Amino acid sequence: MKRDRSRHSFWALVVTLIFIVTTGSVSRTFAENAFNPAFLVRGAIDPNKADEPAHHRFQSGDTYYVDIYINDKMIDTWYVPFQLSENSDGQHSLQPCFSLENLKQLGINVNIYPQLQSDGTHTGQCMNLSVIPQADAVLQFSAQRLNIRLPAEAITIVPSGYVPVDRWDDGINAVLLNYSLTGVHHIVSPGSAADSQFISLQPGINLGAWRFRNYSTWNSSNQDKRWESIYSYAMRDIHSLKSQLTIGDSNTPSDLFDSVAFRGVQVMSDEDMVTDSLNSYVPVVRGIARSNAEVTVRQNGYVIYQSHVAPGAFEINDIYPTGSSGDLDVTIKEADGSEQHLLVPYASLAMLLREGVMKYSLSSGQYRSYNNSIEPTVFTQLTGSYGLPWGMTAYGGSQVAGSKYHALQAGFGKSMGILGALSIDATQAKSALRQGEHFIQNYNGHSFRARYNKNILQTGTNVTVAGYRYSTDGFYGLTDVLESYSNNSKSYQNRQRNRQEALVSQKVGEGALSLSFINEDYWNNSSTASAGIGYNFSWDRIRFGLNYTYSRNTTASSGTTYTDSDQISALNISIPLDRWHSTTSANYNISNSKKGGVIQNTGLSGSGLEGNKLSWNAQAGYDRNNNNTTGNVGMAYKSGYGETNAAYSYDNHSQKLNYGVAGGVVIHQDGITLSQSLGETIALIKAPGFNNVNVNNQTGVYTDFRGYGVLPSVQPYRRNQVSLTSLSGLDDDQSIQPVRMTVPTRGAVVVTEFDTHPGYRVLMTLLRTEGGPVPFGAVATLENGEHSQSSLVGEEGQVFLNGLEQDGDVLVQWGKADEQSCRVSYRLPEGIPLGVIHIVQQTCS
Repeated sequence: MKRDRSRHSFWALVVTLIFIVTTGSVSRTFAENAFNPAFLVRGAIDPNKADEPAHHRFQSGDTYYVDIYINDKMIDTWYVPFQLSENSDGQHSLQPCFSLENLKQLGINVNIYPQLQSDGTHTGQCMNLSVIPQADAVLQFSAQRLNIRLPAEAITIVPSGYVPVDRWDDGINAVLLNYSLTGVHHIVSPGSAADSQFISLQPGINLGAWRFRNYSTWNSSNQDKRWESIYSYAMRDIHSLKSQLTIGDSNTPSDLFDSVAFRGVQVMSDEDMVTDSLNSYVPVVRGIARSNAEVTVRQNGYVIYQSHVAPGAFEINDIYPTGSSGDLDVTIKEADGSEQHLLVPYASLAMLLREGVMKYSLSSGQYRSYNNSIEPTVFTQLTGSYGLPWGMTAYGGSQVAGSKYHALQAGFGKSMGILGALSIDATQAKSALRQGEHFIQNYNGHSFRARYNKNILQTGTNVTVAGYRYSTDGFYGLTDVLESYSNNSKSYQNRQRNRQEALVSQKVGEGALSLSFINEDYWNNSSTASAGIGYNFSWDRIRFGLNYTYSRNTTASSGTTYTDSDQISALNISIPLDRWHSTTSANYNISNSKKGGVIQNTGLSGSGLEGNKLSWNAQAGYDRNNNNTTGNVGMAYKSGYGETNAAYSYDNHSQKLNYGVAGGVVIHQDGITLSQSLGETIALIKAPGFNNVNVNNQTGVYTDFRGYGVLPSVQPYRRNQVSLTSLSGLDDDQSIQPVRMTVPTRGAVVVTEFDTHPGYRVLMTLLRTEGGPVPFGAVATLENGEHSQSSLVGEEGQVFLNGLEQDGDVLVQWGKADEQSCRVSYRLPEGIPLGVIHIVQQTCS
């Protein structure tokens, strides 16, 4: 009932706040200066200034939107004020007006130039870049690009990708929804069928800096129907502490102690606010299916992923874990009902921080169990780590749950250079377990752990994680103890004794070798183990895959031990059929398992439609041991509005129809935009007039009929470039930069707005009747059309004009005299698309 009330309350909050989101936005504060709409090539240029020198037509003090490059490396995109300057040779040029703080934000080491420091004491003072030897700043007019040249010593060494706090964008108010539906219609025999569905919903609301999120699932199979609210929480940044505040359902971090689910309050360091994370880890599930199988992934007891795979080796890399820890329990259910069980380690790497960097977390709340009958218990966890000199890191923490549990941990990490990184720690715990309805037993114990990781670029070796843990007989984790106060007396009996884990990849020739291994044994003599090795390579454009998996589960009960194990080896071959179709391949795989024998499959797969949005496959197979014929055909379509897939499979005993739908919905002030499945942080593209335009480097991500689209995943606290396909293809010196830069905070919905006008977009080269281009700096004015505009002519007579009709007139002036002007009457070809930049050449007479 608690979960039902929580779920209903959350959805009531969603409905209540939709009105707030769609009628207004929380005001945002930006570090940029206010800008003059008359900025370069997009604004209205005053034709009355046509008799002035070209450099005078740019108003000193005006602000232009430019991409900033330092030593040919793009740094950011700002609205930059410019002022007219004269050099020692009497030449005029527009120079950027940067404050002292602006220079620091750009990564310029102002401390070594005392004159900058003294000039910067006055608020609003424009810094003179000429005091830096060999410094140079050139505004590239037609490309809206500011090129700055600096000596190496003038550039501050900052962490890769780091962006100052005042550049972060909390985004807009929005209501979000991520949805996913997978289902199967299973026909066992004529007149006998079964249906099952799995629905995942992730609604959310953004209000200013606050993020409200929920994750709920619906699982329906035969008569078993279950709705679960896995978590609901509110979160926001605390910039001054470089941390996240979370209120509601969350998980404690797993870098020191095992992660624990709780409902309460947590303040935790966010490493992405400081530098690129060195210890982030995303689990990838790999396995081999003998038939058309159902893959179910559980974490901390909750089903977080369910899908169907074709026979052969598979890889799943789009799983959304429920917390920062908890191994992934993978079940592969074959068509004949048999199951494979794999364990994928989801562990943190060796503890290692940069010198002077501190990381901490404080969590306090009520323990949240998958078991509803547990006794409510409040606990507190505190962890901290600090980077020391000589490549060392010290860390420690404590867990306290009243009189039931006390634990203290201490450890250190060491960078060993070319040998990798190693951390070692020890935990002392005092536990009070309930054994029976009224009997409490006290225990004391220790746990020792070592973790190692290394990336050897020279040899292509990557040891993602290698770890070992040993716990004494009297050691209990916090989860073990609290679960003992439930009605399930066996919930804590599988106490871990030893654990070994390793994830390694190695480049071998033209391919990659991957190895995974995890083994756990418990004090009640039960154990579990999973191992896999794979080698994928290409030869003459033919792709090969060799894979082997091993799984073993040993259960001890009443003095008897039961062991269930399986071994599967598989060979996959994919041959491109370029002669007939460039995106089609012929595929063959053969697998041999201890339980199922030898199974062979052959088929075709490929993709089609614009941007390869449609993928498909068809194959047939034969199981010689069971004299069973199998087959399946399926397709998936990925568009800007979401993703759909369907597949039909059969064997001698049954038929299956699998189907799935996934996508996202963003409700914002300008309306509703559909998208592919949303990541944690997203960008809303606003480009009216650019309908059905692809976002560069994104399969199936297009703007809709209104010119809105969603980039479903961007990096928080990092510069993200967003561009549209129809704006690319031109050199920087030919047109405006078709790129927008955004720096979102975690969970934000940031708007990337492309300044557009309805109509055609033209890069026009203007030539004079007597030969040669019209003068640089001339003013080209569109004389008709709904959106009248003026633009400056760049070098070689090129001018960018936006919002043009099919035909019209352009007046070009570079002075007030009659001979200092000319006119162009243009007509664009019939049937050309809107949104694409058309390159034309006209004679101005």
